[in-house]
Amino acid sequence: MEQANALLNQPEFSAQGILRKFKVAALCTTDDPADDLAHHKAIRESGAATRVYPAFRPDKALAIHTPVEFNLWLDRLTLAAEMDIISSLPDLLEALTRRHTFFHSMGCRLSDHGLPHCYADFPTEVAASSLFNKVRHNKHKPGPDEHAQFAAYMMLFFGKLDASRGWTKQIHLGALRNTNTRAFQALGPDTGYDSIGDYPQAEPLAKYLDKLEQENALPKLILYNVNPVDNYALSTMIGNFQDGVTPGKIQFGSGWWYLDAKDGIEWQLNALSNNGLLSRFIGMLTDSRSFMSFPRHEYFRRILCNLLGSEIERGELPGDDALIGPLIENICFNNVVDYLGLDVGLGDLSPQISQITQIG
Repeated sequence: MEQANALLNQPEFSAQGILRKFKVAALCTTDDPADDLAHHKAIRESGAATRVYPAFRPDKALAIHTPVEFNLWLDRLTLAAEMDIISSLPDLLEALTRRHTFFHSMGCRLSDHGLPHCYADFPTEVAASSLFNKVRHNKHKPGPDEHAQFAAYMMLFFGKLDASRGWTKQIHLGALRNTNTRAFQALGPDTGYDSIGDYPQAEPLAKYLDKLEQENALPKLILYNVNPVDNYALSTMIGNFQDGVTPGKIQFGSGWWYLDAKDGIEWQLNALSNNGLLSRFIGMLTDSRSFMSFPRHEYFRRILCNLLGSEIERGELPGDDALIGPLIENICFNNVVDYLGLDVGLGDLSPQISQITQIG
């Protein structure tokens, strides 16, 4: 313990020292719209080599099915947005727009949503406003159908908001959360009692993407699944909504959560290469609550190279370094830099061995 504490007191083992050691060019945190981003301001003023950006995670804006928590969150959002009150749906949308603008000013170019499945039962604005008023003023507890309708309305709003500023939207699909009631009551959410859900994904996802596309409001989008049965649904869905302007505009994201081990990573890569364009893939997402999870990028790179190398040995790919080498470099770094549009401030960090990561 004494040796560990002594090492942690050295500059190279500080948070910034570790980021430099792992050659992390940019890191995105995951932040609620009501967060003040004070730590981001401090990091920006510190002149750190690694660029650290927020990511906009508005899941609580959908959660009218938990009215007590929803109303408490609205009170926090009211303060963050510097508004007198949020008493109507237009007030909520105004507050979220203000926070989206603030996040953008802090360098944010990514949003993120954790959903069991996409919501596609789109209500009218009048119906959505009525639901909001019931929850806000009457403490009404919506049923599953009402929650799904309100969530669908809000997800359309967030899609349009992201598209208006050129952000990238991430949607993580399929987790079955908080399965152990006793553990949830004792420890709260996100404490290890989540599992893989078995939800229908393709039809509601297609309806959601198509609705945004019809309104010319489909942002750049990365889709992640936690259930491997959805690999081919997602890897084929992305081809339906490419626009021919932004390379790889709709992405099938890397193996996530239970699928970011060797088998799951290979399944995702194979599904994408069979049904899409591997050369436009933006590679690994750390997406971990662990600060020391950066080796996942090296793990991914080794799996990618081993997969391609095995195919070369079998004669399925040409043994051409000039062809395969840039493909690997682009998947591991260059594609995501171009796609996200973040200022990564490379400095002395070599693109071949740098990485972009997100901590959930």
